Amino acid sequence: MKYAALIIGVLILINAVIVLFTSNFTLGMVLQGFVAAAIILYAFYFKRVPKVGHIIVGAICAIALVFAVFLAVYGKYDNAEYNEDAVIVLGAAIRGEEVGRTLARRLDKAVEYYGKNPGAVIAVCGGQGFQEDITEALAMERYLAVRGVPLEKIIKEEKSTSTYENLSFARDVLTPYFPQGFSGVLITSDFHIYRASRLARYAGISANHIGAPIEWYSIPVNYLREMLAVAKMWAMPPTGG
Repeated sequence: MKYAALIIGVLILINAVIVLFTSNFTLGMVLQGFVAAAIILYAFYFKRVPKVGHIIVGAICAIALVFAVFLAVYGKYDNAEYNEDAVIVLGAAIRGEEVGRTLARRLDKAVEYYGKNPGAVIAVCGGQGFQEDITEALAMERYLAVRGVPLEKIIKEEKSTSTYENLSFARDVLTPYFPQGFSGVLITSDFHIYRASRLARYAGISANHIGAPIEWYSIPVNYLREMLAVAKMWAMPPTGG
Protein backbone atom coordinates (compact mmCIF):
# COMPACT_ATOMS: atom_id res chain seq x y z
CA MET A 1 0.00 0.00 0.00
CA LYS A 2 2.84 2.38 0.85
CA TYR A 3 4.44 2.12 -2.58
CA ALA A 4 1.08 2.14 -4.36
CA ALA A 5 0.19 5.40 -2.61
CA LEU A 6 3.59 6.88 -3.49
CA ILE A 7 3.21 5.97 -7.17
CA ILE A 8 -0.33 7.38 -7.28
CA GLY A 9 0.78 10.61 -5.61
CA VAL A 10 3.69 11.09 -8.00
CA LEU A 11 1.51 10.39 -11.04
CA ILE A 12 -1.10 12.91 -9.87
CA LEU A 13 1.66 15.48 -9.36
CA ILE A 14 3.10 14.85 -12.82
CA ASN A 15 -0.38 15.14 -14.29
CA ALA A 16 -0.87 18.49 -12.52
CA VAL A 17 2.32 19.80 -14.10
CA ILE A 18 1.20 18.60 -17.56
CA VAL A 19 -2.17 20.33 -17.19
CA LEU A 20 -0.47 23.50 -15.94
CA PHE A 21 1.45 23.79 -19.20
CA THR A 22 -1.44 22.85 -21.49
CA SER A 23 -4.32 24.83 -19.95
CA ASN A 24 -5.05 28.14 -18.28
CA PHE A 25 -4.19 28.27 -14.60
CA THR A 26 -7.10 27.41 -12.28
CA LEU A 27 -7.60 26.78 -8.58
CA GLY A 28 -8.28 23.17 -9.54
CA MET A 29 -4.59 22.81 -10.36
CA VAL A 30 -3.67 24.06 -6.90
CA LEU A 31 -6.11 21.58 -5.38
CA GLN A 32 -4.60 18.75 -7.41
CA GLY A 33 -1.13 19.74 -6.23
CA PHE A 34 -2.27 19.65 -2.59
CA VAL A 35 -3.89 16.23 -3.09
CA ALA A 36 -0.72 14.88 -4.69
CA ALA A 37 1.43 16.26 -1.87
CA ALA A 38 -0.92 14.79 0.77
CA ILE A 39 -0.78 11.33 -0.83
CA ILE A 40 3.01 11.44 -1.10
CA LEU A 41 3.33 12.47 2.56
CA TYR A 42 0.93 9.71 3.53
CA ALA A 43 3.13 7.21 1.71
CA PHE A 44 6.33 8.45 3.40
CA TYR A 45 4.79 8.27 6.88
CA PHE A 46 2.70 5.19 6.16
CA LYS A 47 4.10 3.09 9.03
CA ARG A 48 3.56 5.89 11.54
CA VAL A 49 -0.08 6.41 10.68
CA PRO A 50 -2.39 4.73 13.24
CA LYS A 51 -4.94 2.19 12.10
CA VAL A 52 -7.81 4.65 12.45
CA GLY A 53 -5.90 7.02 10.16
CA HIS A 54 -5.68 4.35 7.46
CA ILE A 55 -9.41 3.72 7.83
CA ILE A 56 -10.18 7.43 7.43
CA VAL A 57 -7.95 7.73 4.35
CA GLY A 58 -9.57 4.64 2.84
CA ALA A 59 -13.06 6.01 3.50
CA ILE A 60 -12.20 9.38 1.92
CA CYS A 61 -10.78 7.65 -1.16
CA ALA A 62 -13.85 5.40 -1.48
CA ILE A 63 -16.27 8.32 -1.18
CA ALA A 64 -14.30 10.35 -3.73
CA LEU A 65 -14.26 7.42 -6.15
CA VAL A 66 -18.02 6.83 -5.86
CA PHE A 67 -18.64 10.56 -6.25
CA ALA A 68 -16.49 10.74 -9.40
CA VAL A 69 -18.17 7.68 -10.91
CA PHE A 70 -21.59 9.21 -10.25
CA LEU A 71 -20.62 12.44 -12.03
CA ALA A 72 -19.14 10.50 -14.96
CA VAL A 73 -22.14 8.22 -15.41
CA TYR A 74 -24.62 11.09 -15.06
CA GLY A 75 -22.73 13.07 -17.68
CA LYS A 76 -22.84 10.25 -20.22
CA TYR A 77 -26.64 10.29 -20.33
CA ASP A 78 -27.80 12.72 -23.02
CA ASN A 79 -31.51 13.47 -23.18
CA ALA A 80 -31.78 16.12 -25.91
CA GLU A 81 -34.87 15.75 -28.09
CA TYR A 82 -33.49 17.85 -30.99
CA ASN A 83 -36.59 20.01 -31.13
CA GLU A 84 -35.64 22.52 -28.43
CA ASP A 85 -35.90 26.26 -29.06
CA ALA A 86 -32.47 27.18 -27.73
CA VAL A 87 -29.05 25.67 -27.14
CA ILE A 88 -27.06 27.03 -24.22
CA VAL A 89 -23.33 26.36 -24.49
CA LEU A 90 -21.53 26.98 -21.22
CA GLY A 91 -18.18 28.74 -21.41
CA ALA A 92 -14.71 27.44 -20.59
CA ALA A 93 -11.26 28.94 -20.65
CA ILE A 94 -9.71 30.28 -23.84
CA ARG A 95 -6.05 31.17 -24.43
CA GLY A 96 -5.73 34.66 -25.79
CA GLU A 97 -8.40 34.55 -28.48
CA GLU A 98 -8.22 30.82 -29.15
CA VAL A 99 -10.79 28.27 -28.04
CA GLY A 100 -9.24 25.57 -25.85
CA ARG A 101 -9.81 21.85 -26.29
CA THR A 102 -12.44 21.57 -23.59
CA LEU A 103 -14.49 24.40 -25.04
CA ALA A 104 -13.95 23.18 -28.61
CA ARG A 105 -15.52 19.85 -27.74
CA ARG A 106 -18.57 21.61 -26.30
CA LEU A 107 -18.89 23.73 -29.43
CA ASP A 108 -18.50 20.71 -31.69
CA LYS A 109 -21.51 19.20 -29.92
CA ALA A 110 -23.40 22.44 -30.58
CA VAL A 111 -22.53 22.27 -34.29
CA GLU A 112 -23.67 18.65 -34.35
CA TYR A 113 -26.93 19.60 -32.63
CA TYR A 114 -27.54 22.51 -35.00
CA GLY A 115 -27.15 20.16 -37.95
CA LYS A 116 -30.09 18.16 -36.60
CA ASN A 117 -32.16 21.15 -35.47
CA PRO A 118 -31.30 24.26 -37.54
CA GLY A 119 -34.33 26.08 -36.18
CA ALA A 120 -32.72 26.48 -32.78
CA VAL A 121 -30.77 29.53 -31.66
CA ILE A 122 -27.46 29.05 -29.86
CA ALA A 123 -26.58 31.09 -26.77
CA VAL A 124 -22.84 31.11 -26.10
CA CYS A 125 -21.90 32.10 -22.57
CA GLY A 126 -18.79 33.49 -20.97
CA GLY A 127 -17.11 36.74 -20.05
CA GLN A 128 -13.42 37.65 -20.25
CA GLY A 129 -11.18 36.10 -17.64
CA PHE A 130 -7.53 35.69 -16.70
CA GLN A 131 -5.26 34.94 -19.70
CA GLU A 132 -8.11 35.80 -22.08
CA ASP A 133 -7.83 38.66 -24.60
CA ILE A 134 -11.51 38.59 -25.61
CA THR A 135 -14.69 37.23 -24.06
CA GLU A 136 -15.25 33.50 -24.20
CA ALA A 137 -18.58 34.17 -25.90
CA LEU A 138 -16.92 36.05 -28.77
CA ALA A 139 -14.37 33.27 -29.28
CA MET A 140 -17.23 30.77 -29.26
CA GLU A 141 -19.21 32.77 -31.80
CA ARG A 142 -16.21 32.87 -34.14
CA TYR A 143 -15.67 29.11 -33.76
CA LEU A 144 -19.29 28.34 -34.60
CA ALA A 145 -19.41 30.78 -37.53
CA VAL A 146 -16.36 29.19 -39.16
CA ARG A 147 -18.17 25.86 -38.95
CA GLY A 148 -21.26 27.07 -40.74
CA VAL A 149 -23.58 28.35 -38.03
CA PRO A 150 -25.16 31.65 -39.23
CA LEU A 151 -24.35 34.66 -37.04
CA GLU A 152 -28.04 35.50 -36.76
CA LYS A 153 -28.51 32.15 -34.98
CA ILE A 154 -25.89 32.94 -32.33
CA ILE A 155 -26.64 34.98 -29.23
CA LYS A 156 -23.70 36.09 -27.09
CA GLU A 157 -23.79 36.41 -23.31
CA GLU A 158 -20.51 38.13 -22.41
CA LYS A 159 -20.73 39.06 -18.72
CA SER A 160 -20.80 35.80 -16.80
CA THR A 161 -17.92 34.53 -14.65
CA SER A 162 -19.43 31.35 -13.21
CA THR A 163 -21.69 28.47 -14.21
CA TYR A 164 -24.68 29.93 -12.41
CA GLU A 165 -24.14 33.29 -14.11
CA ASN A 166 -23.77 31.51 -17.48
CA LEU A 167 -27.24 30.12 -17.00
CA SER A 168 -28.91 33.09 -15.33
CA PHE A 169 -27.60 35.58 -17.89
CA ALA A 170 -28.37 33.19 -20.76
CA ARG A 171 -31.97 33.14 -19.56
CA ASP A 172 -31.96 36.94 -19.62
CA VAL A 173 -30.65 37.23 -23.21
CA LEU A 174 -32.97 34.50 -24.50
CA THR A 175 -36.16 35.81 -22.90
CA PRO A 176 -36.65 38.67 -25.44
CA TYR A 177 -36.53 36.09 -28.24
CA PHE A 178 -39.00 33.82 -26.46
CA PRO A 179 -41.28 36.01 -24.29
CA GLN A 180 -43.68 33.10 -23.82
CA GLY A 181 -40.89 30.85 -22.58
CA PHE A 182 -38.53 28.45 -24.32
CA SER A 183 -37.37 24.87 -24.25
CA GLY A 184 -33.62 24.49 -24.00
CA VAL A 185 -30.73 22.09 -24.08
CA LEU A 186 -27.50 22.63 -22.13
CA ILE A 187 -24.16 21.68 -23.63
CA THR A 188 -21.16 21.41 -21.36
CA SER A 189 -18.47 18.89 -20.46
CA ASP A 190 -19.76 15.53 -19.27
CA PHE A 191 -18.29 15.85 -15.75
CA HIS A 192 -20.12 19.18 -15.43
CA ILE A 193 -23.60 18.04 -16.50
CA TYR A 194 -24.95 17.19 -13.05
CA ARG A 195 -24.13 20.55 -11.49
CA ALA A 196 -25.08 22.55 -14.58
CA SER A 197 -28.49 20.85 -14.74
CA ARG A 198 -29.18 21.59 -11.09
CA LEU A 199 -28.03 25.19 -11.40
CA ALA A 200 -30.25 25.62 -14.47
CA ARG A 201 -33.24 24.82 -12.29
CA TYR A 202 -32.14 27.43 -9.75
CA ALA A 203 -31.86 29.92 -12.63
CA GLY A 204 -35.41 29.11 -13.77
CA ILE A 205 -34.45 27.20 -16.90
CA SER A 206 -36.01 23.88 -17.83
CA ALA A 207 -33.51 22.20 -20.12
CA ASN A 208 -32.28 18.86 -21.38
CA HIS A 209 -28.55 18.28 -21.68
CA ILE A 210 -25.72 16.98 -23.85
CA GLY A 211 -22.31 16.15 -22.42
CA ALA A 212 -19.04 16.67 -24.26
CA PRO A 213 -15.98 14.48 -23.54
CA ILE A 214 -12.78 15.91 -22.10
CA GLU A 215 -9.11 15.12 -22.67
CA TRP A 216 -7.95 12.14 -20.61
CA TYR A 217 -5.14 14.07 -18.95
CA SER A 218 -7.56 16.71 -17.63
CA ILE A 219 -9.73 14.18 -15.78
CA PRO A 220 -8.07 14.51 -12.31
CA VAL A 221 -8.09 18.32 -12.14
CA ASN A 222 -11.62 18.63 -13.52
CA TYR A 223 -13.16 15.99 -11.29
CA LEU A 224 -11.42 17.20 -8.13
CA ARG A 225 -12.61 20.74 -8.75
CA GLU A 226 -16.09 19.61 -9.73
CA MET A 227 -16.60 17.49 -6.62
CA LEU A 228 -15.83 20.50 -4.45
CA ALA A 229 -18.10 22.71 -6.55
CA VAL A 230 -20.98 20.24 -6.24
CA ALA A 231 -20.46 20.02 -2.48
CA LYS A 232 -20.55 23.82 -2.30
CA MET A 233 -23.76 23.88 -4.36
CA TRP A 234 -25.39 21.40 -2.00
CA ALA A 235 -24.27 23.38 1.08
CA MET A 236 -24.95 26.87 -0.34
CA PRO A 237 -27.41 26.73 -3.23
CA PRO A 238 -27.64 29.97 -5.22
CA THR A 239 -30.49 32.36 -4.58
CA GLY A 240 -32.02 35.01 -6.78
CA GLY A 241 -32.38 35.24 -10.55
